[in-house]
Amino acid sequence: MGPITLQEQIDGINKKLDIILQEIELQRRHRLEMEELKEDLMRVGNDVFQSAVNELEEVHDHIKTGDLLFLGKRLLRNINNINRMLETLEGLQDLMQDLHPISKEVFRDILSKLNEFDRKGYFEFLKELGRVFDNIVTSFTAEDVRNLGENIVTILNTVKNLTQPDTLQTLNNALAVYKKLDIEITDDVSYWKLFREINTPEMKRGLAFTIQFLKNLSEKEFNNSLAFQPGAQMN
Repeated sequence: MGPITLQEQIDGINKKLDIILQEIELQRRHRLEMEELKEDLMRVGNDVFQSAVNELEEVHDHIKTGDLLFLGKRLLRNINNINRMLETLEGLQDLMQDLHPISKEVFRDILSKLNEFDRKGYFEFLKELGRVFDNIVTSFTAEDVRNLGENIVTILNTVKNLTQPDTLQTLNNALAVYKKLDIEITDDVSYWKLFREINTPEMKRGLAFTIQFLKNLSEKEFNNSLAFQPGAQMN
C-alpha cells in the first residue's frame, strides 16, 4: 500500500466533519425538542397551578394547613388498611364477575316463572282480589272493622267449630238430605194423619233431637248473657 495522498487525507477529514456535523444537528434537534417539551410542561403546569389556586381560593376558609398535614399523616398511618380495602374491592369485583352469569340465569328463571304465573292467571286473580278488597273498604266503615277486631276471636272459634270433621259431616248430610228432599203436601191433611206421623219412630227421634237442641241452645244463650253482664261471675 502506497503513501496516503493529501487528497485522501482531506476526504477522510471531510467524512469525519460530516459525522460530527450530523451529531451536532441531532443534538440541536434534541435540544429544541426538549425546550419545546419544557415550554409545554411549563404552560400545563402554570394552568394546573392557576386552577389549583382558584379552587383552593374557594375553600381556603374551611381548610387549614395543619388539617392537610394531619390528613397526610393519617393516610400514611393507614396505608395497610387502604391496601386491604382495595384488595377487598378487587375481590368484590371478581365476585361480581363470577356472579354475573349466575345472575343472568336467575333473571331468566324469574322471567320464566312470571310468564308461567301469567299463563295460569295469577296476576288476573290478584287483580280481581284487589277489586274485592276495594269493595270491602268501600262497603264497611272504620267502626265495622273495629267491631270485627273485637269479635274476631268469637268468629274464629265459630269457623273452627264449623270446620271440625264431625260438624262438616253433619252439614254435608243435611245438605244431601235437603237436595234429595221431595216434599209433597196434599190438600186433605188432617190432624189425625199428623198425629199418626208423630207416633212414628222417626218423628219421635226428630222431635227429641229438636227439643234437646233448643234446650241446649237456650242454656248456652243464658250462660252467655250472664257472662256479659257487668260484675257477673260464672259459677
